[in-house]
Amino acid sequence: MKIEEIKKLSREKWLPIIREESAKFLCELVKKQKPRKILEIGTCFGYSGCLMLSQSEDAFLTTIDCDEFAVAQAKKTFFDEGFAARVNVICDDGYSVLESLYKNKLKFDLIFLDGPKGQYFKYLPLLKKILSIGGFLVADDVLFHGYVKQNGPVKHKHRTIVTNLRKFLLDLSNDSNFDFKLLEFEDGVAVAKKISE
Repeated sequence: MKIEEIKKLSREKWLPIIREESAKFLCELVKKQKPRKILEIGTCFGYSGCLMLSQSEDAFLTTIDCDEFAVAQAKKTFFDEGFAARVNVICDDGYSVLESLYKNKLKFDLIFLDGPKGQYFKYLPLLKKILSIGGFLVADDVLFHGYVKQNGPVKHKHRTIVTNLRKFLLDLSNDSNFDFKLLEFEDGVAVAKKISE
């Protein structure tokens, strides 16, 4: 499946892929840092994974998603784009996989977090442990349609996600082991460089 087909399928299935400006930032970061081991939570159809692999020819991607349909499409995308040999696609619960990666003492140079927004804060302690010093954690859509920075009450159906994203951003910004920035273009991108254990 080619990139334009991914965009079309994303619109049809209401499964969002990374926005253009956020994608550009991610590509520039990968191109500059040249990570060897990349972890992605939220594979969707393989779009962002292909973007990252295209910017670092020595990179190997481990990508996780619990949606069987999305994972099947992503595997096809990685094959069609010539990246199949450099990708391990895991169809499972993100937290369970993170626990396994930590137990197996695996480390990553870049982690791209684009899975269920309400789980970001829960993932953070494990992400911190498996991220190499000097590595980057990039989390997409952290402002959640602007609700995270909104003053006043939040709609009931969004309240839990917004509360959890606020906790994630607060935990990240207060952690002295990270050099943290919040980029407020599009739907918000959190960028944290791990500077110490």
